[in-house]
Amino acid sequence: MGAVWLGLEWGGWLVALVAALGIGVSKSGLPGVSLLHVVLFAHLFPGLRSTGVVLPMLIAGDVGAVWLFRREARWEHVARTLPPALVGVAAGWACMRAWPRLDWNPVIGGIVLTLAVVQVVRNVRPTLWADVPHARAFAVSVGFVAGVTTMVANAAGPVMALYLLAVSLPKEAFVGTAAWFFLSINVLKVPFSAALGLIDGPSLALNATLAPVVVAGLFLGRALTTRIPQRWFDHLVLAFAMAASAKFLLASPGLR
Repeated sequence: MGAVWLGLEWGGWLVALVAALGIGVSKSGLPGVSLLHVVLFAHLFPGLRSTGVVLPMLIAGDVGAVWLFRREARWEHVARTLPPALVGVAAGWACMRAWPRLDWNPVIGGIVLTLAVVQVVRNVRPTLWADVPHARAFAVSVGFVAGVTTMVANAAGPVMALYLLAVSLPKEAFVGTAAWFFLSINVLKVPFSAALGLIDGPSLALNATLAPVVVAGLFLGRALTTRIPQRWFDHLVLAFAMAASAKFLLASPGLR
């Protein structure tokens, strides 16, 4: 048995370092990389515990991404999706209290897969459903789903990524808009997570230790974003979303 610090042995710390780096990269470069930290932290802290452990690091990444891309946000998309997302957070919190052992993986996976397939079809036939991404009902629906999934599993990254991809935002505006959206919603999730006992002294100490790695990931993500052509950026976002849907659909409680 190796030495344990803040609840983790040295092998666990290596996993946590990779996951924290992934948070930074996903916040300032490739949103689809969020699958990495979701999987790794869920492995280290099974069940709902991982959502509270990760939340302060997500907020740190959001703050950094907002600063790096502060001039790029498209506020109309934040305004359309944030209010229903807040309702979704409250709904997700209520579900977590009512059914703390419910397996959300198939639900989240099905939602992400549906959005990804719709986007693939639109890529093949651009005129098909051309007005859907710009309809208010679509933004409200995606915002609500993002709120629920971010509360129950910190898994709204692929959902919002597919929305921002559907409305055809340039990569810098994509990252800047996502940064403001998630900063707003993650800060508002703190009281809900604290009320569920998912944030405490040891988890905050872990967050403080890993914060510099999140910052390093932010600058790595920004460097990647500036170098990746727009077309490849769009393809990578879609590929990561497909991978996320497969992960959630194939996951089982026994593997978490």
